[in-house]
Amino acid sequence: FMAAYGLGEVLSCKGIAEGIENSNFALTTDVGPFILTIYEKRVSAADLPFFLGLMQHLAASGIPCPVPVETRHGEVLRTLSGKPAALVTYLAGIWPKRPSAEQCAEVGDTLARLHLAADGFQMRRENALGRGSWRPLLASVGAGADVVKSRLRHRLSDELDFLDAHWPQGLPGGIIHADLFPDNVFFRSGHLSGVIDFYFACHDFLAYDLAICLNAWCFEADGSFNATKARRLVAGYRGCRPLSDAELAALPVLARGAALRFLLTRLYDWLNTPESALVRRKDPLEYLRKLEFHAAAGGAQSYGID
Repeated sequence: FMAAYGLGEVLSCKGIAEGIENSNFALTTDVGPFILTIYEKRVSAADLPFFLGLMQHLAASGIPCPVPVETRHGEVLRTLSGKPAALVTYLAGIWPKRPSAEQCAEVGDTLARLHLAADGFQMRRENALGRGSWRPLLASVGAGADVVKSRLRHRLSDELDFLDAHWPQGLPGGIIHADLFPDNVFFRSGHLSGVIDFYFACHDFLAYDLAICLNAWCFEADGSFNATKARRLVAGYRGCRPLSDAELAALPVLARGAALRFLLTRLYDWLNTPESALVRRKDPLEYLRKLEFHAAAGGAQSYGID
């Protein structure tokens, strides 16, 4: 497999335990380190040209992200062990387990620059986990939701009714990352050095991507919301791409929808992942608590945003 790249001898290849969508390996050759990804069943092979092409486009636009490596014949998507596979460049850095307000500001700035850079990318992919997927996801979980928490299915059904009635329309859209959690952002020497895992990237409201980050970056380990981090995150974003009044007003509802989206996918995985699996299941109720915070928010000011 590696001979097609002309990168010299493979010196080491070690599995990376983190990540649940694909099989990843830290691979080192005579030339240096790379990441080898074998795409598993949860990633559609039909979407891979979009993901890989997007990374190429963003990297060429100055976004610090992995770059798919071409073979001598210009291929970036190949087959290994009967599955789609790609080799990408290695990004140095460590993801923050306890993000600081300064790191949140850098994430906001990078997210805005990513949105602007992606505007010129011609391929399109709809959001497979957008609002239209949430009710079918809840139906697939069924009564199992109430096993996790009493009357949870009823609570989530009511939430879906609310979001159907109040979801914003006509906001600026474009390509979003859709999964910009701390473990997908690297820092080095105190500054953001890389963004990885573009395998949920899609078209949606740009402000929805920011709402995902509010959920991912601005809650503390005890479940409390850190308004300082939220203010710095949004300020970092607005410093590069201004938000309209409509986008600011929609943030609480978008954040509420983002919390529900991750609650539902975590709930599905919680009920369908065998306890013997190597993948660690994530607590869906963490996102129920975040959902309740957003439901009580009175507007952007509840997030410390002017």
